[in-house]
Amino acid sequence: MLQPVEPGPAVVVCSTCRASAEAREDEGGRRGGALLAEAMRAVQEETPELAGVAVQEMPCLFACQRYCTVHIRASGKVGYVLGDFTPDREAARAILTYATRHAASEEGVVRYAEWPDGVKGHFIVRTPPEGHLCT
Repeated sequence: MLQPVEPGPAVVVCSTCRASAEAREDEGGRRGGALLAEAMRAVQEETPELAGVAVQEMPCLFACQRYCTVHIRASGKVGYVLGDFTPDREAARAILTYATRHAASEEGVVRYAEWPDGVKGHFIVRTPPEGHLCT
């Protein structure tokens, strides 16, 4: 059930998230999460400074009411689950910008003033790194 991936900063995208409240898939039969991951990779090709964060796909992050959902993580840092995204390049750019700043931070905490507008209001939960609790 577990698949090894390279360690390091990553955005884990729920590949099975709905495309919208009305539809599971787009007109081409692709799920919203898969479309969001595709948009992230396209943004990374256009903007190399956002390519330092891996885009990884995983079926179902169990946040089905908050599609499209992502988990931003890096070793030894606070992680975050965000949702309610439209699977497009604008959302992809905001997520990757935040994830890049998260990766560059000491503990995974990015000052609110540095959050891209596109992630504000999308946070669902924060997760402490193994062996730590947030204070």
